[in-house]
Amino acid sequence: MASRGFPYADLQSFLDALEAAGELRRVTVPVDPTLEISEVVTRTVREGGPALLFERPTRGSMPLAINLFGTEKRMAMALGVETLDEVGDRIGSMIKPELPVGWSGIREGIGKVLQLKSLPPRKVKTAPCQEVVLKGDEVDLGLLPGLQVWPGDGGIFHNFGLTHTKHPETGKRNLGLYRLQQHSKNTLGMHWQIHKDSTAHHAVAERLGQRLPVAIAIGCDPVVSYSASAPLPSDIDEYLFAGFLRGERVEMVDCLTVPLQVPAEAQIILEGYLEPGERLPEGPFGDHTGFYTPVEPFPVLHIECMTMRKKPIYHSIITSQPPQEDHGLGKATERIFRPLLKMMIPDIVDYDLPSAGVFHNCAIVSIKKRYPKHAQKVMNAIWGAHSMAFTKLIVIVDEDCNVHDYAEVAFRALGNVDYSRDLLLTEGPVDHLDHASYQQFWGGKAGIDATRKLPSEGYSRGWPEEMVMSPEVTSLVDKRWKEYGI
Repeated sequence: MASRGFPYADLQSFLDALEAAGELRRVTVPVDPTLEISEVVTRTVREGGPALLFERPTRGSMPLAINLFGTEKRMAMALGVETLDEVGDRIGSMIKPELPVGWSGIREGIGKVLQLKSLPPRKVKTAPCQEVVLKGDEVDLGLLPGLQVWPGDGGIFHNFGLTHTKHPETGKRNLGLYRLQQHSKNTLGMHWQIHKDSTAHHAVAERLGQRLPVAIAIGCDPVVSYSASAPLPSDIDEYLFAGFLRGERVEMVDCLTVPLQVPAEAQIILEGYLEPGERLPEGPFGDHTGFYTPVEPFPVLHIECMTMRKKPIYHSIITSQPPQEDHGLGKATERIFRPLLKMMIPDIVDYDLPSAGVFHNCAIVSIKKRYPKHAQKVMNAIWGAHSMAFTKLIVIVDEDCNVHDYAEVAFRALGNVDYSRDLLLTEGPVDHLDHASYQQFWGGKAGIDATRKLPSEGYSRGWPEEMVMSPEVTSLVDKRWKEYGI
């Protein structure tokens, strides 16, 4: 396993580490990227199985790696740690207590951490990702084993392409992770959602009547791949964050046809541009919500240059109803950003984002309750906390409740609540992919106060004492357990 300061140099070295740890299986027979690979991967994920390397997909000219982040163990390996909490603990240990509370605090907190461990990207002149260069008519997305994951999908999609753009006026870089629908041998549909930073970059370019240059990297090292999915503030560079996580600078190389930089150790690079005003129908697509997202108009990437390694490995991911591979990515974000969320909302003791709620639909939060309606204060603070604003259901429990034990949380939420008084209903933004909201982009939210109620909150009956066995009896039974013959 890589340790801090000795990260995986590239995707190949991560796959080697997974294989050495018994966490990767090679599939040597031909397998169809249209639906068949999806079914194989879905069964593997739901059995807690290994990462997979399909050596002979029947579409494309290269192997396909998938389910790399499907368990918390592999996600921890990807980040070079034993547990996902280690990264959050590193961040927490560097945050100064005098930093301001609130959104400015979380931005300053991340900035301080990255300043303390400043590892900006390093530019190189030559790169493995440019060993093979295809331009103009040579560009052919058919070389890639893109997936059709579900029968109703609108075609072939590339699901782990790291998308690079720059703000046309400020030059600020953004790295994002968006699905990419293959329209032709050299065009892709860019499904970047309304709340994403790349959407803002494109809007500025269109207002100026300019093309927007875009570069897509496929098959990056695992830390860079995770960083593209991390919910960072727009003014925090994802590659600076990746350098902090890696303990080593990310090497970047200039693209050949667009004014952008990409990871030198990537497997495949797609370079192109978006024409202002151009849209094509994108979708449908079976998404991580478990439902198909409808056809909508999205920008079109015209690819002018395609570069790759001599022996590239294509990386993708399956989306479906949970559990699915994005569990590891979501749990990494939950643990890594815990100290930053606590800095923004100091009332929080711990929190859990259940994968069954696709991470942004539900948050379980424990607090040390100190005053009336403290739970409601925390609910509203969470709905104002950057990407946590998309949370549809917040369950607040007391600090003695383990938020990761869903049975214990259910016991509190089902038994400690008078729903005529302890339920907070509101409205606000929801995820672009949310199918349940009656209006796209906004809908109803609920907060459940499952804490013990105080007299000052109008609870006059006296909260009952919870039953707990005496420690003397517990100790006695521990000592005599073998005698019972149970």
